[in-house]
Amino acid sequence: MSTNFIEGASEPSDWISQSEAAKLRGVTRQAVSKLIRQGRLRTFEIGGHVLVSRSEVLDYRGGAAGRPESGEDRAFDRIVRILDASPAETRRQVFQRLRGEFPIHPLEAQLGTPAEVVLEAIARAGPLTLRGIRGVLAESAFEIYVVRALAGWSSLAASGDPPYDYLLEDGAGPVKVQVKLQRMKAGRPMTASEGYRRFSPDRLVVETQRTRGGKDSTGADTRPYRFGEFDVLAVATEPSTRQWDSFMYTVADWLIPRSEDPGQLLKFQPVAILPDDDWTDDFETCVGWFRSGVKKTIRGRIDDGPAST
Repeated sequence: MSTNFIEGASEPSDWISQSEAAKLRGVTRQAVSKLIRQGRLRTFEIGGHVLVSRSEVLDYRGGAAGRPESGEDRAFDRIVRILDASPAETRRQVFQRLRGEFPIHPLEAQLGTPAEVVLEAIARAGPLTLRGIRGVLAESAFEIYVVRALAGWSSLAASGDPPYDYLLEDGAGPVKVQVKLQRMKAGRPMTASEGYRRFSPDRLVVETQRTRGGKDSTGADTRPYRFGEFDVLAVATEPSTRQWDSFMYTVADWLIPRSEDPGQLLKFQPVAILPDDDWTDDFETCVGWFRSGVKKTIRGRIDDGPAST
């Protein structure tokens, strides 16, 4: 739903972006978008951007609209106010008290050590190990920040070692999702032109091939992905945004093929920094693109035009 300054907040400054709203509430942008679709938050559209009311975001309580605050809600709010007014040492002591009661992850029991020790081990690991861990973090971030925020979707189990990370279903059919982390170089985001000189320097890059290589029965390299092995490419943009809940999506069939084998995906794919006709930051928008059947190839150079058919 939409409104205007007169019907909505009393001051124009009350309207904020969905990303700002997500940060205020400590949730993902997708979660804020879901609330908007459900009519839980009023919106104001200007210049193609959908804004939400800051005061409504801060005051929002989950559950059915108009549900009165319960005693637990009020108790929680009181505790939060007390903690906010307490010195850092007191908050640390409260955290340690709760930390002993609530394990951070079941892996602590499996490994027989607290999460702090696991993190210290990761901190001592070499660059190659850290790179692999960051790739796994991208997959976990997609699960926590995207999959769990999707309404009406379920995650299906896949047998064997499929060429995709997630098999999601919403009742309209399954969608195979491959998750990759935006590529870095020398500790900074790698640009598309550093992958291939013909690509634009104003785009980032993702590496679309398997972590491990191998040969099939014909001696062909099995590391490159082939078209048709997954439907949607989700790129975690944490290297450039510093936010693990930030993803860019495109249709797998729109990716650029290898010139030597058009059935395979090019190793480095250019990724738009901001949403455009090829890339979106909303998963369900990309699924709509995939199901539309539109045929095209994403742009890599500044002078590339649309290639829709």
